Amino acid sequence: QVQLVESGGGLVQPGGSLRLSCAASGFTFSSYAMSWVRQAPGKGLEWVSDINSGGGSTYYADSVKGRFTISRDNAKNTLYLQMNSLKPEDTAVYYCAQEVLDYWGQGTQVTVSS
Repeated sequence: QVQLVESGGGLVQPGGSLRLSCAASGFTFSSYAMSWVRQAPGKGLEWVSDINSGGGSTYYADSVKGRFTISRDNAKNTLYLQMNSLKPEDTAVYYCAQEVLDYWGQGTQVTVSS
């Protein structure tokens, strides 16, 4: 049974940081690229970042480039998203996903507010 379980969300002030984690199980995590996708209140899904299977190549949406860092630990079957210099417009539910296989986590809420 495939599971993607996100954690690490919460309430943070503008300019603050959070680190999201996504624990994967039920498939060969190390063989697949992974993504972070977010959905702000009342809006559609927005791609945030991708990482290839080995972790050597990363890609970011312009809206987060320079502030967010995606990484993975294939030995731990875990995907990460380090988010720095957070802005109110980063408020969203963040999902980890393997989009080709259509595997999605349940999401973790990130709220950036003073």
